[in-house]
Amino acid sequence: MSIDDPMRRPLTRVRQGKMIAGVCGGLAKWLGWDPTLVRLGYLVLTVLSAAFPGLLIYILLWVLMPQEK
Repeated sequence: MSIDDPMRRPLTRVRQGKMIAGVCGGLAKWLGWDPTLVRLGYLVLTVLSAAFPGLLIYILLWVLMPQEK
């Protein structure tokens, strides 16, 4: 595994550049993707899933993901 492997980095919520709780920003940083694309993708998936499951998952991630130091 390389050092840039996402599985080696901890999954945390971001402090800088967050929109609500830093969940999508943290996922984007962990995956090495653009945060805007992650936010848009999450929004589309949430709307297509009738909103409730997407909101529930976001709240769970907000509670379970530690905030970065």
